[in-house]
Amino acid sequence: MLVKYLPLIFLPCVLGFPKKVHIGGLFDDEAGIRRTFETSIKAVNKERHVRKEFSNVFLMAESNEVGTDPFEVSQKVCELMGTGVAAIFGPLNRFTSEHVQSICDTKEIPHIYGRWEPSQPRGKGINLFPHADTLAMIFDQIIIDFEWKIFAILYEGTDSLIRSHRLLEIKDPKRHGIFLYHLGPGPNYRKVMKEIKDAEFENIIIDCSIDILEEVLRQAQQVGIMSEKNKIIVTSLDLQTIDLEPYQYSGVNFTGVRLIDPDSPVVSGIVKMHEAEWGLDNPRQLRIEPALMYDAVQLFARAFKQLKDSIEGDVKRLPCNDTINWEHGYSLSNFMRVTEMEGLTGLIKFDTSGFRTNFQLDVVRVTEKGLKKIGIWKSTNASKWSVEWLLESQPPKFDAELSLQNKTFIILIAISHPYGMLKKSADTMTGNDRYEGFGIDVIQELSKMLGFNYTFEVQADNVYGSYSKKTKKWTGMLGKIIAGEADLAITDLTITSEREGAVDFTMPFMNLGISILYRKPTKTPPSLFSFLSPFSAGVWWYLIGAYIFVSVVLFIIGRICPAEWNNPYPCIEEPEVLENQFTFKNSLWFTIGSIMQQGSEIAPIGLSTRMMAASWWFFCLIMVSSYTANLAAFLTVETVVSPFSNVEELAKKRTIKYGAKVGGSTFMFFKNYAHSKDSNYSTYKEMYEYMIENAADVLPPDNDAGLTKVLREDYAFLMESSSIEYIVERYCNVTQIGGLLDAKGYGIAMKKHSPYRHSLNTAVLKLQQSGLITELKKKWWTQKRGGGTCREDGGQSQAEELDLDNVGGVFLVLTVGVAASFFYTICELLWDVGCTSLRENVSFKEELMAEVKFIIKCDNSPKPVRRRKGSSNRSGEDSTRGCTPPYGFIPVIRTSSSDDK
Repeated sequence: MLVKYLPLIFLPCVLGFPKKVHIGGLFDDEAGIRRTFETSIKAVNKERHVRKEFSNVFLMAESNEVGTDPFEVSQKVCELMGTGVAAIFGPLNRFTSEHVQSICDTKEIPHIYGRWEPSQPRGKGINLFPHADTLAMIFDQIIIDFEWKIFAILYEGTDSLIRSHRLLEIKDPKRHGIFLYHLGPGPNYRKVMKEIKDAEFENIIIDCSIDILEEVLRQAQQVGIMSEKNKIIVTSLDLQTIDLEPYQYSGVNFTGVRLIDPDSPVVSGIVKMHEAEWGLDNPRQLRIEPALMYDAVQLFARAFKQLKDSIEGDVKRLPCNDTINWEHGYSLSNFMRVTEMEGLTGLIKFDTSGFRTNFQLDVVRVTEKGLKKIGIWKSTNASKWSVEWLLESQPPKFDAELSLQNKTFIILIAISHPYGMLKKSADTMTGNDRYEGFGIDVIQELSKMLGFNYTFEVQADNVYGSYSKKTKKWTGMLGKIIAGEADLAITDLTITSEREGAVDFTMPFMNLGISILYRKPTKTPPSLFSFLSPFSAGVWWYLIGAYIFVSVVLFIIGRICPAEWNNPYPCIEEPEVLENQFTFKNSLWFTIGSIMQQGSEIAPIGLSTRMMAASWWFFCLIMVSSYTANLAAFLTVETVVSPFSNVEELAKKRTIKYGAKVGGSTFMFFKNYAHSKDSNYSTYKEMYEYMIENAADVLPPDNDAGLTKVLREDYAFLMESSSIEYIVERYCNVTQIGGLLDAKGYGIAMKKHSPYRHSLNTAVLKLQQSGLITELKKKWWTQKRGGGTCREDGGQSQAEELDLDNVGGVFLVLTVGVAASFFYTICELLWDVGCTSLRENVSFKEELMAEVKFIIKCDNSPKPVRRRKGSSNRSGEDSTRGCTPPYGFIPVIRTSSSDDK
């Protein structure tokens, strides 16, 4: 039996790798990748006798064209493994490639490919394409070096969005704004490009596949975002393969990167050797995926040569329906990862995670002479990357200041607080010295920064500008800008899409939105019974119930406890009767006295009654302390009541009028919303219809008139939040209600396609970065011209005095108590007088008059006891003089004789 298995033991030592090694290739409809795969195999076989790294290696290609059906691709892979392939190359499609990777991992066959992946798994397959995170870093570095603060990303699909997302994840405190725009399904991409143009983005990143890149660039040039004022970065590594001649003379700052250097001797030599097979006239026409496939075969041949020299083995046939795998597969993969070579895509080297490292990318720019290398992006290790800019081509830095030096501008302003105002001075002023305000200061700062001169001109009618359908012209400030009568306009001029179609604006120097100006909400006076507020109604009812319950229980315990029965007459040593102080009336008085923390003359004697009293006192201590602690807040609190809290509630309040400045941007907001076909929000439409129906009453001509209506009428004025902030600093009885209905900004207007726009944009951005805009706003909103009048003193606040509204309920309780006591006293007096008149057989009137006379005397004389005339104590037998009982009656004393038994 042992002899039977001896050949199997020595089989690995006898057998070796075959002379012909089969490798499988799976290719999509991209014919160029298949051609480079097969020509690379031919090159290896041709040079195996010349080059030492290919000696004794002869590759056999098993090429297969596959589609996107995973089942079909899996069948092809199983067929290739059944023939005994040493590795599988491709396909390019990510979805089907994942299925191939899964089968190769099971059988331990190397899987080699070259494509971009959003998240390349560690140790799974061998991908010659640079890692996605690494590529994102180069574009981030370029953006930092170019000093882009605001830019738009024009992306194609999911892969592009993932690349953009990785770019956004890289933190940079210098960055201010990144905006994403989706190209859409195509083939017409002009709509989104017009949005970018309307938004005045000068810095644009284009991330799309090479298949549509040429068409995207052509349409971008047609729309006008490939002009001399634009800066473009294209992320495709195949930028050099498309025709860039249309952009060489456009003046656009067009930058890209490339992995293949067509000027490299290695690249030019390989392309020249295979120019007939590849059909390429120039190395610049070589795309990255075919080049990566060529390098992959070259890398495999070198690694297989090392494997063959290191161990004795064989290539197995691996049926998919079996559990057999190739024991040398992982070794071959490791040899590929440690092998270094120079190929079409530069240095091919892998780090410890299996990702490509130490490769080099060229930063290129489109010039009048064609594509020119301006920088090199490379690394010395896996974590430190940088761009080395060539000396003759430093990254562009636009010198905005020089273009406006010594220019003189006519600048339109409006007398609108606080943007433009006439100075208050006893001296006569002329020229620009006549004006002051936020807008005036902004222009002064821009002038210092850019070196231009200016002359202010006031718009007499304060009309900012709107398009007149009758005259087919723009009115106001914008009309003068378009006609060339002025160069710039600055005030609270809102940037709208309609206005931006006629003139250019700088980036917003102030951001704002529409809000509501209304009277300050009135404070609701405290309730008359606000002293009851510290406890809820339930607690009060429980407290009353506890009071009654404890009084009843104390009455019962007092009767049960022997110690509470006492001798009422101390002068009698052996009384016949005993009395209990805890009558029901006294029990009620004892418990209420504890609650009021006043006590009573009743003192518990027995242990049980004292325990009961102590428990009740502790309960009263906690309840009274809690009530006292919460009482101050409820006596001083005044609830602010507003008739509405947002625009939806305002629209429903038919009793409150509302409106906006006629013809202003706020009114146009509601108008555009009402006329928009895509709008499905009915509230704004209803509000616009209401304002049109009541135009004469609710649409004031300016903001001052709107403020006057708010102060004098039950009226809500819709206006910009920045103007509301200015008003509420000076008028203490108005405030802003609700949040912002939209988001917009104020900008400096200038003529369409003005050459000064970029310079002013840069300067405005610098003012914002330095915090000067914020300082100017604080100056003119909260300090100058009455600012801060309504601001509460930041010092130590004093307690507010309580008036009768706060404590009126307490006086009411006292009044009711006194009145009830007086009424009850009168009733007691009448009852006692009636009883006395019946008992003594005297007239009720006579007895009442005698009582009244005695009460009116108000002296300290004792009150005589009323008795019948002639009645006296004839016998002194029942006299208890000398030991008068304290409770007003004579006790009955029983004695027993010695004869009693």
